[in-house]
Amino acid sequence: MLHTIKAPTFTEVKKLFKLLRFVKNYPQGLFFNVLFYMLMILFSVFSFSLLIPFLDVVFQKSVEDYQNIVALGMPSFYPNPKYFLELFTYKIAGVILNHSNGKMKVLTIICATILVAILLKNIAHYLAMYFAANVRNGVVRDIRKSLYDKLLSLDVDYFTKHQKGDLISRSSHDINEIQYTVLTSIEMIFRDPFGILLIFSFLFAIHVKLTLFVLIVIPVTGAIIGVLGSNLRKSAKLSSEYAAQVMSFFEESISGLKIIKGFGAKDYMKSRFDALNQQLMRLNIKVMRQKDLASPLSEFLSVVILISVVWFGGMLIIKESTLDSSEFIGFLALFSQVIPHVKGIATAQMNLNRGAAAAERIQHFLNLPQKIIPPKKTERYKGLSHSIECKDVSFSYDQKTTVLNAVNLTIHKGETLALVGPSGGGKTTLTDLLARFYDATQGAIYIDQKNIKELDLQGYYNTIGMVTQDTFLFHDTILNNIRFNTPKADDQKVIQAAKLAYADQFIQDFPQGYQTIVGDRGNKLSGGQKQRISLARAFLKDPQILILDEATSALDAASEEWVQKALETLMKDRTTIIIAHRLSTIQKADKIAVIDKGRVIEVGMHETLIKKQGAYKKLYELQVFS
Repeated sequence: MLHTIKAPTFTEVKKLFKLLRFVKNYPQGLFFNVLFYMLMILFSVFSFSLLIPFLDVVFQKSVEDYQNIVALGMPSFYPNPKYFLELFTYKIAGVILNHSNGKMKVLTIICATILVAILLKNIAHYLAMYFAANVRNGVVRDIRKSLYDKLLSLDVDYFTKHQKGDLISRSSHDINEIQYTVLTSIEMIFRDPFGILLIFSFLFAIHVKLTLFVLIVIPVTGAIIGVLGSNLRKSAKLSSEYAAQVMSFFEESISGLKIIKGFGAKDYMKSRFDALNQQLMRLNIKVMRQKDLASPLSEFLSVVILISVVWFGGMLIIKESTLDSSEFIGFLALFSQVIPHVKGIATAQMNLNRGAAAAERIQHFLNLPQKIIPPKKTERYKGLSHSIECKDVSFSYDQKTTVLNAVNLTIHKGETLALVGPSGGGKTTLTDLLARFYDATQGAIYIDQKNIKELDLQGYYNTIGMVTQDTFLFHDTILNNIRFNTPKADDQKVIQAAKLAYADQFIQDFPQGYQTIVGDRGNKLSGGQKQRISLARAFLKDPQILILDEATSALDAASEEWVQKALETLMKDRTTIIIAHRLSTIQKADKIAVIDKGRVIEVGMHETLIKKQGAYKKLYELQVFS
C-alpha cells in the first residue's frame, strides 16, 4: 500500500535552515562546492550535446550539406546554447571541406573533445566532493559542539527530569540523520535546479515543440512521486524518539548492572528492552519501506516519461519531418540526464521530511531556556571576604511542594557549618542553592552582602570545592582525575595533594602509579580510594568555600578513618558547609543547624544544642544509644 509523502511545511523547512546556520562558517567551501558542481554539470551537458555532430559526421550529413553550412557563413553570436552548437557545426564543416580525410579528422576531434569533457567533468565532481567534505563534517562538528556547550550550560534540574540516553541519541543518531539527509538535500538544492535549467536550455535549442511536450509530462509524473509516503516525517520522528529510549535503556542498564543481577531482574529487563527494541524495529521498517518505495516508483515513472518522449519524437520525425534523427538521439541523450536531477529533487524532498524530525529535536534542545543566567555586567569575583547569608530562602522543584521554607542562616568566613536532620529535610537542596545549581524560589543568598545572582558565576564556581558521598571519577588516569579542575598543575603539586588526602601510598602501590586508569566512574577503585582521590582533587583546587555532602557515610571504618583525617586537614582555614548523618563527626563545628521539613528549627554549637533538650539532642541520643 502506498503512503503519500507530505512536503515539509514552511515551519519545518525554516527550522532546518535555522539549524544549518552553521554553513555560514564555511563560505569558501560552500562556494567551491557549488562552483565545481556546476562545472561538472556543464561538462556533462557539453559532452552529450556533441553526440549530434558526431552522429551527423558518421551517419547522416553529406559533403553538400557541409558546403551549405559553410555558405551560410559563421553564425552571429547570441546568448543561447543553439549558437554554440551551430558554431561547432560550422567549424567542423570547414575542417571536412578543407582536408582530404576531413570526416575522419573531425571524428577524431569530436571523440577527443568528448573524452576531455568527461575527464573534466569527473575532476570537477571530485573537487566538488572534496570541498563538500569540509563543509559537511564541519557543520556536524559545530552542531555537536553546540549540543555539548548547551549541555554544560543547562541547569542541574534539567538532568534530573530527562534521560541521559536521549541526549546521547541527539548527539549521534540525530546528527547523523542531518549529515546524510539534510546536508545532501542542500547540495541537491544548488546542483539539481541548475542542471535542469542548463539541460533544458540545450533541449529548447534542439527542438522547442518536443521540449514543451516534456515540460507537460514531467510535472504530471512528478506529482505522482510527490504524493508518496505522507507519514514519513511522523514515522521518522517516532523512530528517533524510540532510538533515544533504547539508548537510555542501555545506559541505565550499564549503570545499574549490579542491581539488575543482584535482584535477579534480568528477565524483567530483557522483556522491557525487547518491547522497546521491537517497536523501534517496526518503525525503522516503516521508514525504510516508505523511503525505498520512492526509488523503484520514480524509476518506473522515468521510463514512462522516456517512452512518451520517444513516441512523440518519433511522430515528429515520421509525420512532420521537423526533427533529424541525429538531433532526436542527441535530445534523448540529454534528456536522460534530466531524470537523475528530477529524482534528486524528489529525494531531497523526502530527505527534508526525514531530516525535519531530527532537526526539530536538536533545535528544541538548543533553544531550551537557562534558569541560571549569569549577569550581563559584573565585577570580577575576588572571593569571600566576610560572610554568606541566607535570608528567607524558600525553594520548590515543581512550584507545588516546598522543599525549603524561609531559611535564615549566616556563615562567617572561616567557619564550619554542619547541616543535620532527617533525610529529605532539605539539607542537600540548601547546599545546591549555595553552589548555585538552582536559584531560590523566594528570598536570596548573599555573599558579602551581594546577591549571589549578581556575582560573576564562573569566578564564584572557581572558589568552591565539593566532596560528595557519590564520588564521580572519569575514565582516565588517577593523575588527570586529581587535576581535573586544575589542568595546568604540575605532577609535583598533584602528588602533594594526594599526600594530603592520604592517597599517595595506595596510588604508588599500583603498577602504573598515577598513570593508572580508574575505569568507568572509577570502578577499579574501592569506595575509600575513590573518596580520597576526590579529596586530593579538592586539595589541589584549594577552594575558599568547601561543601561536604556526607563524604564519609558510605565508607567502612578503616576507610572512614583515613578520609576523616584528610577532611580535617582540608577544612582548616576554609569556610565549610558539612552535611552529616554521623553526628560524632561534626561535634567540633562552629555552628550546627538542624533542618526538618525545609525549616531550620535549631542553630548552635554542639554543647549548646545538647543543653536545649531539643531536636538535636534526640538525634544525638538515637545514634549514641543505638
